Amino acid sequence: MQTKLIYPAIILFLFFFNCNMMAQNALTLANSKGQEVIILSTSDRTNNAATLLKTFLDRAFENPFRIEFGKEIRNQNAKIILEIADNTVDENSFIIKSDEKNITLIGSNEKTVRYAIYTVLETWGFRKYTAKDSFIPKLKYITFPKNTSQTYKPSFEYRALFYPDCYDEAFRDWHKLDWHINDFGIWGHSFYQLLSAKTYFQSNPSFFALYEGQRNSESLCMTNDTVVAIVAKKMGEIIAKNPNAGFFSISQNDDVVYCECNNCKALNDKHGGPQGSFYYFLNKIAKQFPNTKITTLAYLHTYRAPENLKIESNIYTLFCPIEMNRGKAIVESPNNKNFLNILNNWSATAPHLYLWDYTVEFTNYLSPFPNLHTFSKNFKLYKQNKVKGLFVQGYADVPGDLYELRQYLLAKIIWNTQMDVEAVTNDFLKGFYGNAAPFVKKYIDLLTQNQGNMDRYLDIYSDPIQSRSSFLTPEAMDQYDQIISQAENAVHDDAVLAKKVLKLRLALEYVYFEQSKFYGKDKHGMFAGKNKEDQGKKLRERVLNFTKKCNEFGIYELSEGGLSPDQYYEEWLAIEKNACNHLGENMEIQFLTPPADGNKGKGTYGLVDGVRGYKNYAINWIGWYGTNPKVQLSTHKMNFNTIRINTLNDQRHWIFTPQKISIYGFKNDKWELIVRLKSDELTEISEVTIKEWEFKSDTFNQCSSLKIEVENVKELPYWRKRKNKKPMVMLDEIELYNK
Repeated sequence: MQTKLIYPAIILFLFFFNCNMMAQNALTLANSKGQEVIILSTSDRTNNAATLLKTFLDRAFENPFRIEFGKEIRNQNAKIILEIADNTVDENSFIIKSDEKNITLIGSNEKTVRYAIYTVLETWGFRKYTAKDSFIPKLKYITFPKNTSQTYKPSFEYRALFYPDCYDEAFRDWHKLDWHINDFGIWGHSFYQLLSAKTYFQSNPSFFALYEGQRNSESLCMTNDTVVAIVAKKMGEIIAKNPNAGFFSISQNDDVVYCECNNCKALNDKHGGPQGSFYYFLNKIAKQFPNTKITTLAYLHTYRAPENLKIESNIYTLFCPIEMNRGKAIVESPNNKNFLNILNNWSATAPHLYLWDYTVEFTNYLSPFPNLHTFSKNFKLYKQNKVKGLFVQGYADVPGDLYELRQYLLAKIIWNTQMDVEAVTNDFLKGFYGNAAPFVKKYIDLLTQNQGNMDRYLDIYSDPIQSRSSFLTPEAMDQYDQIISQAENAVHDDAVLAKKVLKLRLALEYVYFEQSKFYGKDKHGMFAGKNKEDQGKKLRERVLNFTKKCNEFGIYELSEGGLSPDQYYEEWLAIEKNACNHLGENMEIQFLTPPADGNKGKGTYGLVDGVRGYKNYAINWIGWYGTNPKVQLSTHKMNFNTIRINTLNDQRHWIFTPQKISIYGFKNDKWELIVRLKSDELTEISEVTIKEWEFKSDTFNQCSSLKIEVENVKELPYWRKRKNKKPMVMLDEIELYNK
């Protein structure tokens, strides 16, 4: 028994010995009377930083800190010394060091001195979770290792996030973030600003791209010397008006249009694609402004690096990998070999390689998007491939799902790709969600696990309908609901924390509403079960409450350039009218022409399920891409005389009203044309519309089967003509009536 007692005694001895050794090796600064800690500002350029540090520490300690000015240490009290050393630290780095008594924070400028302050504050337990949520510990003393020196250098020289709290300067400063809105004299897609189609297209069409045989105002001719002169002049004016800006963008518009005139085509053939003539053009401009950082987007048709063409040294390429599986880290996806080759080519070609990353689901800001687990590995990969700067796009100023954690994690990772993601995540959740934290973590982990188990391609333009068979199945939704209910119970007596959990609940509500439109009259549908019994009243009230809560949280739109919460409710009311009772529900139907992959909806049942489509092509529409749909109905001489069909016109997504629809009947062992309707001439419109077709005949009931043939638009209209694109036809419910 005695031997068993020896081991705890040894452990206790070692514990107290180690604690004593740690105490001897650490500075302990207690700002009490007689032991006052002084903040020493060594120059005028550190005075504001000293005031900043004092403000934070005064909120944590009972006694205020005192600032001294000047380089001399005039008393024996411990000090936190702030210095700017122009020649010993590069412009993005800082040093934190200590001796036996003092801590010294050294930056290359005022900004990096502040970065050093925030870093040391975090070691003492201070946190800034969001622009409005901070944690200030109550302290009696602070500690720091003696006789140490560490240089802090960011993983990337430029780090901008596009998330809600990044609009707040104090949040950006704490998290060491840049801000593209301040840093760029002209940002992003810029051709339309540099040479206006409104001003020049009618009078000088040759300034613009010859694309698919026609001049197109969406891009410029890269080899037209007058275009070069106009753009250079405009750039000079913009640079003069923005003397404090660090970057100026010359980039194609947000479209896959480029010039194919003889001169441009020759350059494209020589240098590997449309990026060839583009960088030829860009080099000409960049040479005229050698001291200006010219940025450009490697995007869509300029996605790949030019071949055998040297890029001017003041050009910064912003590589935009928009099409990628966001559900897996890049290095873990076997289909990314081509992407890795492209990235490697850019690493070797671009004198300054930056990267534009996409981290949310832009079509549904409130839909869960389990990609947090990919961030760390992806940004490590970018750093390994010589990416120097980042613009990480999120929800902009819309507080989308889990934006608080997303922006916090991203800020930490892009400063230091080696940070412990799991530890930072747990620290954030505990500080931000309090007692609900374990359940929020469980919810996030389950989303990630379910997505990983199904191995589904996770796209930034996805939706809850596409995910209904993977991580957003009805069964999974029930699990998430139970976990969020546990989180709600854990903080029900704390109004602030309860509101944070409520925002997580909104994501589940949104998914349920979207999927209920798809399921229609079937289980989980908006026209089924209890929803049908009370005519959708309770569900309608839930949707209304959801929209009110979105407005309270400042969620003013639900997707990129999409509906406001109020518009979402109005659309819901319109969709409620889309249930229809007709004679052909659940009848036997077959596709004679198979629909396009990704646009099959519920299959043949989707055309006879008793629910019409609305303006979202992902819900209750079936699509045929570049083909003419043919559908056969087994009507068995049913008594009806009217057929009603809707078609969608969403030209932004290359969906057009068909040219005509013909209905054939099978009788006397052959197909005979019964009725045919033609559409009006196609015109360019920007809004989404639905065309209603109604066919009448007293001979429908004489046929055992009917065949519907839809004639698609033969080729894309000139205003939407793009390479590798074809016109799509979309049909919804095929309704049969006896009127």
